Amino acid sequence: MKVVIVGGVAGGATCAARLRRLDEHAKIIMVERTGYVSYANCGLPYYVGGVIQDKSKLTLQTPESFRRRFNVDVRVRQEATMIDLAKKSVHIRNLDDGSSYDESFDELVLSPGAQPMRPPIAGANDPRIQTLRTVEDSMRIKELIGAKKPKRAVVVGGGFIGLEVAENLLSAGVRTTLLEFADHVMPPLDADMAALVHNVLRAHGLDLRLGTAASGFEPLSEDARSGMHVSTSDGSSIDADIVVMGVGVTPDTQLAKDAGLKLGLRGSIVVDRHLRTSAPHVWAIGDAIQLTNAVTGLPALVALAGPANKQGRIAADNICGLNETYEGALGSSILKLFDTTVATTGLSEKAATQAGISHDSVVLHPASHAGYYPGAAPMDMKVVFSPEDGRILGAQIVGKEGVDKRIDVLATAISAHMTADDLAQLDLAYAPPYSSAKDPVNMAGYVIGNVLAGREKIFHTADVDKLPRDGSVFLLDCRTSAEYARGHMEGFVNIAVDDLREHLGEIPRDRPVYVTCQVGLRGYIACRILSGNDIDCYNLTGGYGFWHAVQQGGVLRA
Repeated sequence: MKVVIVGGVAGGATCAARLRRLDEHAKIIMVERTGYVSYANCGLPYYVGGVIQDKSKLTLQTPESFRRRFNVDVRVRQEATMIDLAKKSVHIRNLDDGSSYDESFDELVLSPGAQPMRPPIAGANDPRIQTLRTVEDSMRIKELIGAKKPKRAVVVGGGFIGLEVAENLLSAGVRTTLLEFADHVMPPLDADMAALVHNVLRAHGLDLRLGTAASGFEPLSEDARSGMHVSTSDGSSIDADIVVMGVGVTPDTQLAKDAGLKLGLRGSIVVDRHLRTSAPHVWAIGDAIQLTNAVTGLPALVALAGPANKQGRIAADNICGLNETYEGALGSSILKLFDTTVATTGLSEKAATQAGISHDSVVLHPASHAGYYPGAAPMDMKVVFSPEDGRILGAQIVGKEGVDKRIDVLATAISAHMTADDLAQLDLAYAPPYSSAKDPVNMAGYVIGNVLAGREKIFHTADVDKLPRDGSVFLLDCRTSAEYARGHMEGFVNIAVDDLREHLGEIPRDRPVYVTCQVGLRGYIACRILSGNDIDCYNLTGGYGFWHAVQQGGVLRA
């Protein structure tokens, strides 16, 4: 059997290694157009910022090491330019000397990845504007920083790459502006959770401009290494020594399109559950394929290393006759921003709405570990669930520590179709330095369980401004008077929860009561007191502190 793999990095390299482990006698050829066959794509921004100083650390395997260990014929700096399905061959061009040749195959695996997008605006294709997708890209930006010693940078786009590049530029001492056309960064997050990220970014010195797009680019001089004049949609402009474009990626599928393979979302390659394309003996994996969202069952694009690695393994299994299936992705992801971790899995509320899935959410702020053990820090957790059966649909967490393990537990819960009751019952490891006896994941189960059982009715931060201030509802802030004095929401009357029973006569019984505290816990206790006295009440999930942080992190307006 002869297998040709187009593209290395996560999917292609994994597929090649797995094929060799399953079949010692197969002839395996891997063609990669860059100079690096297997590298840590997600580590590239940290090389730019100097966190990773040795570029060799980014290289997981070299062509030589891959040949020695796996007996794979690795050909870097060679690009597949055409597939002849009838002849079962690939036309390949050597990028160093321009020569070309045809390579036959019994099985073909396409792992071309994705390519950085450049918006259709004036000057966007100027070579002075950097993108970050390959090792060569990171080396070029690193060398540019070293040579030019830039004072001012502009990053266009607030996705994962844009945020990581912005963080590393700031850490390298470069004054940085980030332009994001949407009202919040990190599209997988809901706007309220993204607002917490905005606050972190601004606190660390990022000039974050939301609702603002780049509208044009002009070189500052004829020098090929000169900076750029960046015009923005709000009428302002910025002169930058370095500009990095990070507006997202699109599947790199021209090769597949030219071969007549069936394409799907944004030109991605359509595959079945076995990762077969529409053509016999042709498989596809990684960022270039259309896969299934594991929660909604709808077509999706997920450009992440984890799914690509799994797909590479499964494609190899099926080529070797093992009959494995790929059941889709949750889009689980995590990001370090300075001293904060941001993570998400499954559906956001926005994604659930777009998919037509009934949902609700709770916000809670548990500590990363036992509060009495030094170093405990709160995490902001938002968990999306089905109001019909309590099934967990998605989660988002922002915090200092402990975020990674909680998001992974919740991702596992979503994959296993677990409910809030299941979360509450999970037996998770506990010791004061690591967690609390009631782990944050358990707490999420308890809170959702109370909502589902009707023991707690909730309202959300987006509802606060919609509440009438005409006396038709009663607005209650059950924090202490000192907390209330430091800041409160318009129209809310202050009665501390510990004094509430003595002031029940001041609470009207003929209208709904909307309650808030700082994080939601005292509000729940207040609502239990009120409902126990036949008063209809609703608790603000996440509390005043979350509402206030969301207000701070919204779009800056003149």
